[in-house]
This record gives sequence, structure tokens and C-alpha cells, in this order.
Amino acid sequence: MAYMQTLSTGKILDSLGSLHESLTPSAKKISSYVLSNPTEVTKVSIAELSSIVNAGEATIIRFCRSLGFKGFQDFKMELAIELSKVNQDERSILDTEVTDKDNAEEIGSKLYNAITAVLGETLNLININILEATANKIKQSKGVYFFGVGSSGITAEDAKNKLMRIGYNVDALTNNHFMYMKASLLQPGDIAIGISHSGTSAETIKALKLAKENGAATAVITHNPRSPIASHADFILVNGNRQGKLQGDSIGTKISQLFVLDLIYTLLVQKDPDLTQQNKVKTTTALD
Repeated sequence: MAYMQTLSTGKILDSLGSLHESLTPSAKKISSYVLSNPTEVTKVSIAELSSIVNAGEATIIRFCRSLGFKGFQDFKMELAIELSKVNQDERSILDTEVTDKDNAEEIGSKLYNAITAVLGETLNLININILEATANKIKQSKGVYFFGVGSSGITAEDAKNKLMRIGYNVDALTNNHFMYMKASLLQPGDIAIGISHSGTSAETIKALKLAKENGAATAVITHNPRSPIASHADFILVNGNRQGKLQGDSIGTKISQLFVLDLIYTLLVQKDPDLTQQNKVKTTTALD
């Protein structure tokens, strides 16, 4: 199931940010300028933009078409509509980074804004139809296996805990050897879910590839829908990344990944509230 190719109005800047690292060098130059100067882009001609970013007009047209637009004029018009609906002062506040001069109260306020921003970005990026299809596939699966390393491995363990509490046959693999062994033993009827923010984690990519080759359904939670890991996924769920440099992935990445998993968890509970409640009572009681 491919990621949506056309960027809808209201989602251009967030989507472009998620795709940036997978673009060609020339397209990255255009993308960087658009992300840094979106209002200016809506006011210039293609010839003027070509001169600013030092890229040919044909390259700019290819860039726009790769995002699902007919050409530069179409892209520019949709971007202008998006910007007209954005409160630029609010965006500026939300994107303000934590500095070494901030006191604890200011840091708290900025981190709160960062969390709010990254959740909004995730809702903007995620394809709801794919989200619901992923939840349906998990519900139908015999076994659910999360793969992730580093901080994404911690997220995988959290997902295991949530789904186990409501009765799913689930495991989380965070060691590459265990990931490869488990992935090689998966079968049709199982689902493997890789978690990799960058989409370039070699260990998680290999595990998801092995799972797919053995007939399991595959899903990925990543910030970049065109990253290498996405090529091995039937379902691609895109999480946000809006954060300052000092916040690090402890805020942006972690919160956005957990938010996607909470959305899946809630959809699963919604599909069978009585059974999930019974299972949650049983597992909670077992821990008393």
C-alpha cells in the first residue's frame, strides 16, 4: 500500500519536511528554500526561483510533479492557500528552540509547545485510511511483532506492553540477532511492524525485509515515507518531527511515535471494547 503521492492543501510544508532527506541533491536545494521561505516562494516566478536556488526550471517542474502537482504554478497556488490558513506568529512560537539562557519555566513552556506542535504535525502527515487498515490487519493477525533498535526499540517495547494487556499475541524484538531469527520464522497471517524514525536503520530494514519475504504483512512507523524501510512495508505510517535542536528525539520522535501507536491501540479497543476490557482486567489482576 503506497504512501499518498499528492500533497493535499494544508499538508505541503509538513509533508515536504518528512520527504526532504529522501530527495535528490538538486531537489533538496529547492525543498530547503521552500521550507525556510514559503511565503517568498508564492510571490516569485519560476525563473526567479531558479536563480535563487541555482536549479534549472525543468528541475523545479520535476520537483513539483514528484509531489503530485501539475507544475510550479499549481504548487505555488496550493502553498499560498496553505499559508493563508496558518497563523505565522503561532508557528514561530511553536518552532522556537530551547536556548542555554532559558530558565526552567521557559523550557517547560517551550517543551509543551513542542509536544503540541509535533502531535499536530503527526495528524497532518498520517494517512487515516492506512492507519485504519493497519489496525484491521493487526486485529486479524495471529501474531504481532514490533522491530526497532535504540530509542525506537524502547517504543517497540511500549507497544508490546499495550497490546499484550488487551489480549494480543505480541512481541517486541530490539536485538538485531533476535530480530532476524524471528523475522525469518514469520508466516502469512503474522504482521511485522518496524519502527525507524529516519527509515534508514539497517537492522530494522533487514528484519522487515525478511518478514515480508516469508509472507508476513509488514508496516512501518517512520518520519520519511520514501525512506529505504518503506519499500518493504505494506502499510506506511508517518510520524512528525517538529522540534528544536536542544530538545532532541526525547521529545519529538518519541512523542510522535507513541502517538501513532496510541491511535492504533485506541482503534483496536474501539473494534471490540468488551473483549479488550475483559483482557485488560485479567492482565491487570495478574499483576496484583
